[in-house]
Amino acid sequence: MSQSDPKTRPTSKRIKALGALWPFILPYRGLLAAAVVALVLTASVSLVLPLAVRRVVDSFGNQTAQLLNQYFAAALLLAALLAVGTALRYALVTRLGERVVTDLRKAVFAQVLSKSPQFFENIMTGEVLSRLTTDTTLILSVIGSSASIALRNFLIFLGGMALMLWTSAKLTALVLLIVPAVIVPIIVLGRKLRRLSRANQDWIAASSGTASELLGAVQIVQAFTHQALSRRDFDGVSEKSYVAAKTRITTRALMTMIVIFLVFAGVVGVLWIGATDVRLGVMSTGALVQFVIYSVMVAGSVAALSEIWGELQRAAGATERLIELLQAEDTVNDPAQPVALPTPVRGAIAFQGVHFSYPSRPDTSALHDVNLDIRPGETVAFVGPSGAGKTTIIQLLQRFYDPSQGQITLDGVPLHAMARDDFRRHMALVPQDPVIFAQSARENIRFGRPDATDAEVEAASIAAAAHDFITELPNGYDSFLGERGVMLSGGQKQRIAIARAILRDAPVLLLDEATSALDAQSERLVQRAVDQLSEDRTTLVIAHRLATVKKADRIVVLDKGQIAAQGTHDELVAEGGLYARLAKLQFTDGDSGAQ
Repeated sequence: MSQSDPKTRPTSKRIKALGALWPFILPYRGLLAAAVVALVLTASVSLVLPLAVRRVVDSFGNQTAQLLNQYFAAALLLAALLAVGTALRYALVTRLGERVVTDLRKAVFAQVLSKSPQFFENIMTGEVLSRLTTDTTLILSVIGSSASIALRNFLIFLGGMALMLWTSAKLTALVLLIVPAVIVPIIVLGRKLRRLSRANQDWIAASSGTASELLGAVQIVQAFTHQALSRRDFDGVSEKSYVAAKTRITTRALMTMIVIFLVFAGVVGVLWIGATDVRLGVMSTGALVQFVIYSVMVAGSVAALSEIWGELQRAAGATERLIELLQAEDTVNDPAQPVALPTPVRGAIAFQGVHFSYPSRPDTSALHDVNLDIRPGETVAFVGPSGAGKTTIIQLLQRFYDPSQGQITLDGVPLHAMARDDFRRHMALVPQDPVIFAQSARENIRFGRPDATDAEVEAASIAAAAHDFITELPNGYDSFLGERGVMLSGGQKQRIAIARAILRDAPVLLLDEATSALDAQSERLVQRAVDQLSEDRTTLVIAHRLATVKKADRIVVLDKGQIAAQGTHDELVAEGGLYARLAKLQFTDGDSGAQ
């Protein structure tokens, strides 16, 4: 079962999960300190106000007009301080939250971007996007708002309780009797709320993953009239998300109701006793008013904390999910002390006793005891039936996976001993399914070498027979190609991918069915460009159409993950066997024009 299934996820067990955000907050400790100062200022001013009210109430009948004016002027000054402190707290805390969440998003994206294909076998891309958006939004809400409000209410709670004790120890003791009754439902229902919050976020992520997958293949969905079933799948996941959210909301509402009722019921009972003491002359009216204000402040802070507690628990679940991505183990990693690739790169490639099975199919051997030496500048073609291991050769050479046994070397250096970026920058790939980004034609080609000039981009497109159709686009090279290149035909996409590889100008060229989507005329043009490009480069070609590999220096025939034969086209035809059968099938009954 994949990671994207919420049932397989551990639930958030503690609010301490938010502590994982500390490394992202620490670089901005100056901003944090300023925000805490503003927060303490606003809490302190709030706690001072009831003291002023008591002074006014207790000596209301004995005060002169001048003294009364001074009291109200002081109250106005406190209100100004409260306004300034609150504005500062909001500005500083919100800015801190935005900064931390931006850094967190960047860190998670960078981590995920470096993962091997095996990582994405266990998690849907849509779920990763959900974590980068929905989960970080929750964390932003906590850092930019809930955390500061929680701390402010906590300070008011502590300060208010201390001042209540100073005002009336008797009434405060009665209030404290209420605390256990309030804490118990917070703890009991809070644990349930944590589990529900995590489940809710997981189902949201699953919903995003399903939507991303279906929208990414919307033409296939429509072509096979699968809309109703696809809607049913998406609706099912969305409904489960709603049910989880409804249960979470109900639980939180119940917790809030119980806490607020217990708090305010207790306060009313305590005030009733206080009013009796005032009537008997045991305490002054001002003291009771002061106690009432503090008790309301404390009750309000407890109620606010109970609500914010739910937000903190949701954020704790979101933090755990993001930290999972940051700490996810990968099977393919760079060595601690990478070996440098010798320069200049010659392009000598060797497969030495390579065995490999895909992680999702560990019992099926994709490659078995492959031994192969490819000389610098040699063009080697790989042919064989589907599933023979041709594309696996390319994937292992780029170290998307590591062999289970044996090793692969480039210029004598094992791939696993080098940093992946160091040797990949010396390879150019034309995949079977060309990837077109939602950018201009120029930027799509320049993806092969970001520092290339416009002239170099156009020269690469001319070599790939792409220049003519690009110039016919509405804005030429600056035309936006749409998501996944929806504006282009399959052959046009492939020519863009070939131009990208030509521009890269790497010593190792990898062609995985590079001309499979081209018409006969374009194929001849591109094949001529590829032949010219391959002259001084090590080239690995994968093709089902044997006509495209006849000119290769050597042809390697793969069958069931093993090298069945190798040699030139004429040698393999004369030898008989699998290649001869494939050649006879294609050149007599199949692609006759390719002879």
